[in-house]
Formats: sequence, C-alpha cells, structure tokens
Amino acid sequence: MAAYDSKFLDELYNVFEPFEPLQPGDPQYVDCRAVRGDGDILTDLGNKIRRSQHMTCQLYAGHRGAGKSTELLRLKEYLEQNKFLVVYFAADEADIDAEDAEYADILLACTRHLLEDLKDIAKPDPLTEWLRGRWQELKDLALTEVTFESLSVESQIAQFAKLTANLRAVPSLRRQIRDKINPHTVTLTAALNEFIAEAKKNLPKDCEKLAVIVDNLDRMVPVPQDSGRTNHEEIFIDRSEQLRALDCHLLYTVPISLVYSSRSTDLQQNYGDPQVLPMIMVQNSDGTVNDAGVEKLTEIITKRVAKTSLDSETLTTEIFESAELLQRLCLMSGGHVRNLLLLMQAAINRMSQLPISKRAVQRAIAEARETYRRSVEHDEWEILAKVHRNKQIIINEDKARNLLFKRCLLEYCDFNEEGELLSWRDAHPLIKNLPEFKEAIAALEK
Repeated sequence: MAAYDSKFLDELYNVFEPFEPLQPGDPQYVDCRAVRGDGDILTDLGNKIRRSQHMTCQLYAGHRGAGKSTELLRLKEYLEQNKFLVVYFAADEADIDAEDAEYADILLACTRHLLEDLKDIAKPDPLTEWLRGRWQELKDLALTEVTFESLSVESQIAQFAKLTANLRAVPSLRRQIRDKINPHTVTLTAALNEFIAEAKKNLPKDCEKLAVIVDNLDRMVPVPQDSGRTNHEEIFIDRSEQLRALDCHLLYTVPISLVYSSRSTDLQQNYGDPQVLPMIMVQNSDGTVNDAGVEKLTEIITKRVAKTSLDSETLTTEIFESAELLQRLCLMSGGHVRNLLLLMQAAINRMSQLPISKRAVQRAIAEARETYRRSVEHDEWEILAKVHRNKQIIINEDKARNLLFKRCLLEYCDFNEEGELLSWRDAHPLIKNLPEFKEAIAALEK
C-alpha cells in the first residue's frame, strides 16, 4: 500500500467540496437519472421552454444540496445551445436573505440581474425613469444623499444593486425598502417588461429567445406572515401572477415543502406540475439496499478521487479499509449528494494517513447523526415514524412539510412492476438509529 503525505490528504479533502455546483461538462458529473425516477431537466423543463410559442413559467424543487444547481447549469447550457440568451443567478448569494425573504426582494433581484446582463442590448430608460419617480422615497434607503439627476446612467442603474444589497445585508432597512417598493411592484414589472421587450429585439445574432433562471429560492426559510400564511405562500401563490408576469421564459426554484403542502393544487394551476429532483435511491421502499443507487454514489466518489494523483481504481484498497465501509457511507448519506460529500470530508479530516478507517467513518456518521437529532423537535419523532412506516406524508401536515424542508424526511422516486412512476418518502437514514426514533416506532406498534 502506498504512503500518502498530509499534502495529499489536503488535496483529497478538497475534491469533496460540498457547496460548489458542477459546471456543465465537468468530468466529475454523474448521470443519476436511472436511480432518480428517470427525470431529466433537459427533457422535462428544457424542451417545454424550447418548444413553447408562449412564455413559460416553471418551478423546480428538491432538497437543498441534492444537486439542483448543477442540473440548472446544465439546463442553462442546453438552452444556450438552442439559441437562448439565459440570465441565471443564485438569489441568495447577493440579493436575498434566505432567513427572511419576500416577493419584493425577488422582483428587485430580477431587475438588478436583467439590467446587468442586458444593459448592452437595451436602454435602461424605463427602469431609471421608474426609479426617478420614487427617488425621494428611496434615496435614504439606498444610503445616498445625491440627487438622481446628478448620477450617471451607470450610477442610476447601480442604485437597484444598492437596494438589493441593503435588503440582504441591512435588516434595519429591509422592512422600510419593502414598504416603499410593494405599492409599486406592478409599475416596476411594467417598466421591467418594457426593458425586456427592447432587449428581445436586439438579441445577439445567435440568440432568438430570452430565459431567466432564478436559483436557490428553495433555501428560503418559511416565515409566518400576518395573514397566517408563510412567505412561501405569499411569494409563489399570492404573488404568482406577478412572478409569471415578466415577458420571458422563467424558471424559479421552490421549497420542496410547499410542493407537498395543501396549496399544491394552486401551484399546479399557476405553474403546471413542479419538477422535483428526488434523492438518489440507495434503499428501496421495503428497506432493502438498492445496489444501482449505491453504485452511483460510489461513482461520484470515484470521479472526485480521479482529480487527485491517486488511482481511483484503488478506492476500496487504499482509500477505505474495506468495501463495506464505502457502502455504509453511501447508505448513511440517504442518497443526498451534499451529505455524501460532507461525510467524506469528515472521515478524511480524522485521518493522518490512508486508508480511511472504520472508526473515522463511524465518527463522521455519529457527528452527522447528532446534527439531525438536534434539528428534530420533540413532537416530530412520531411524524418521522409514521412516514417511515407509510412512506407518505399528510399533505396538510405542517410539521411533516417542515421535516421535508430540514431534510429529515427525504423524497425518492422509482418504478413499480407495472412501470408506473411512484414517489415515496422516508426518514433520513442518519435518524433511523437514534433512540428517539426507535421509541417512536415502538410506540406505533403497540
């Protein structure tokens, strides 16, 4: 067995970076459609956008860290290859605070990114005129004292970026900005559409259509509103007409908990059926190991290892003490890609040399399990046990949806013997060995 120094372990640790989506064409990408219900974002969403003669607005859901951003970047490339100009942005990186987001934040984010990406092919006049009319109300919130007329066009455009930056970074200004923007969202949308209309007339020669992809809205934490609903419902249902109003093809990510809420029919009515990216199926609904799913997760690890100087063919001889350890790590991830990468990093972090030992894997699993234990409320263990037993959630059960949002419940998709596509849910494997979960199961069986 070869010896590997600490520098190599550092290299190995970093190839399992869990928070960066893969770019299209990355050799680390693994096609997991066969163990994710055979869904394909290029077919299911891309073809609808490409073929439709009317503007489309679609929703894309899934657990955070499941790989949605990687798939959306593939979709972006696919649309660009089919003569689309695509404006893509991750809304939580600079525009919204995922812990406290509302519709006005998203509209301002769309305005900022469309302005920045299309300013060379369309005049910003409709939007700068809209801002000029409200400058006295908004200039203090943009943290500037200058008169609007004294600003250059570039500086006028930059005020939208300042507003979105303050929405995200200055909580004390957040409510004030929303209160000033909300009464004027219809006129802002109209101004934005006027800007979009000119941009569509001046698209580059190799482009024929415009699409906007807004990523990471699924990370928005549900916040109760005065109406008794959450901000999720306020944004995607109460404001659905405005979300759909931009005159281009639109795709928004949406929290998976809303897809399985009592408002799911409203989502379907307004957007069509949301596309859901399920987990990689490492276990079947009857609890048996799904070998194909485990093989896909092993392939994910193998392709990451291939970026190092280590021969990836030695995965179970030089990286892990045994094939059983590798399989256990895959099973404990629940088929959740980010969980898998985090577990790998945690196990590597405990080693001063390879191979990764049984003890290191056990500690990585135990630490992750404890994180999940802390995220479950006292009265949620029974819900986890019921879903584990029935493989379904009660649509109008708020706590079950919250467990989906927290990734304590995971979504899977497979085919039955008749070839029908079936979705089912189960408790995260990390939870199933906790004493609280076992007690909840025992109580159900009495």
